[in-house]
Amino acid sequence: MTRRFDIAIAGAGPAGLSAAWVAAKQGARVAVLDDNPLAGGQVWRQGPAHPPKAQLSALLTRLHEHPNVTLLTSTRVIAPLPEHGLLVESVEHGGFSLSYGRLILATGARERLLPFTGWTLPGVTGAGGLQALIKSGVPVRGERIVIAGSGPLLIASLATAREAGARVLAVVEQAPASAVARFGASLVATPSKLLQAAQLTRGFAGLRYWTGSAVHEVRGDGRVEEVVIRRGARDVTLACDRVACGYGLVPNVTLAQALGCTLDDAGAIAVDDALCTSVDGVLAAGECTGIGGMELARVEGEIAGLVASGAPHQATSLRAQRMRWRRFAARLEDSFPVTRAAFAMPSDETLLCRCEDVTVGDVRVYPTWRDAKLHTRCGMGACQGRICGTAAHTYFGWDVAQARPPFSPAQIGTLMAACLDDGACAG
Repeated sequence: MTRRFDIAIAGAGPAGLSAAWVAAKQGARVAVLDDNPLAGGQVWRQGPAHPPKAQLSALLTRLHEHPNVTLLTSTRVIAPLPEHGLLVESVEHGGFSLSYGRLILATGARERLLPFTGWTLPGVTGAGGLQALIKSGVPVRGERIVIAGSGPLLIASLATAREAGARVLAVVEQAPASAVARFGASLVATPSKLLQAAQLTRGFAGLRYWTGSAVHEVRGDGRVEEVVIRRGARDVTLACDRVACGYGLVPNVTLAQALGCTLDDAGAIAVDDALCTSVDGVLAAGECTGIGGMELARVEGEIAGLVASGAPHQATSLRAQRMRWRRFAARLEDSFPVTRAAFAMPSDETLLCRCEDVTVGDVRVYPTWRDAKLHTRCGMGACQGRICGTAAHTYFGWDVAQARPPFSPAQIGTLMAACLDDGACAG
């Protein structure tokens, strides 16, 4: 069975939902796909103790009430198909193919996780991963937590953890103090971000905030018991229950690469002023085009929705907003580059690929990512190299080959559906 839409949108975060709303208002029949059970993406993630925020709630209400919008949550894109098609698998509907006139990629970004000794112990997560766990209902009240890595996400995680009753012992930022101070001063140019920073850091006094520092090792018998922080030439050990460590975000470009979209030097999807990619009929919006925050994602989503639905002239006023938020994104990138404090090479015994138990020493002897994969199981596990591939690029400078469909495990019936519909097979 093939379901047909004027516009398909991959991703139901701020960019995807904003694109869906403006496109539907123009009369387009829109499908929004997201692999999470609830719409909102990472920034608007919902959970038992975290109902939809006002912005998300209002937007979802409008979308659910609009007859032109089909919201498909718990739905994964398995592979692209010829002639503007996608093979998808849904918890509710099973496997089916989807046909579109225009495709908007709003696939967001994921955390950059860099291995260190003990990073696979229970109790170690990403900084954004900690937020997601708390919002999904994992109790952390009374737990001692160290939040580490780089960028404003650390402060957002701090606020979420404190609100949930956790005791945050320290925030460990790998960027130098001068860069953090420079970024803080630059927030004057974006008052809404300055207000947001003030709200997130309320009660910040007395908290350890260490700059130019990074997690060196996590120790424990069966789970986290203490973390070793490298602060310049000396190490500091803190007893704790959890460590949340993430070094910024990496654009999700798997589907874009499979479609043949050009990437920029930062590994994001390259787009023009109309948010069109190098592939005809494919647009992109939000964090997959470069890390810039929710406000930029929403504006880009609106522009992409208008362009895809044949109303590019209505996007003119939005382009100035996009450029303003792009300037903020540039300041963010300049302030928090991953430094040597963060990517000091871990020991040979440290797992690089946690899915397949492949160590740094196992792959260090090979000259390229391809050679490492040919001789080990690196990158062949459940995450398909999304975690270890990024780490290998950071540590070894390897160019990581793009993922090939199917992008995630799929039922045999789903794969067969691709062949039964018009004789087109995925892969």
